Amino acid sequence: MAKIKEALEQHPRRRILVVDDEPGIRSTLGQLLTIAGYEVLLAENGSEATRLWREVGADLVILDIFMPEKDGIETIIELRAHSPSLPVIVMSGGDAKRMDLLPEAKLLGAYWTIDKPFTFAEMAALVDSALEGSRRTNA
Repeated sequence: MAKIKEALEQHPRRRILVVDDEPGIRSTLGQLLTIAGYEVLLAENGSEATRLWREVGADLVILDIFMPEKDGIETIIELRAHSPSLPVIVMSGGDAKRMDLLPEAKLLGAYWTIDKPFTFAEMAALVDSALEGSRRTNA
């Protein structure tokens, strides 16, 4: 992990942590954000995400709601306890079997939410908005 942190510190691009248990979504979003010029960290669940965030940090977290081990709601609560101003985008596929938790995620501190499926243009607009908002509040 020290090597990852050292490499990231040498390249001060904005860092985004993408958290989703679906490998296809996680890797595709990671690749597209990397091409867009961001430093991207990937995690498959909330436990891995909070560990990575504590170890190397991130300027933005993009987080799925429904995941094993630690879901998105629990992850938002933990991240907010350590960094109340950290921008968080929450995404959810929601289906008939699962209730829509995006409104609850907003109440807990997710500034932006998006339904799956989404286009990369839609996500890119949210990323720009989230990072621009954090620049203003952290300046």
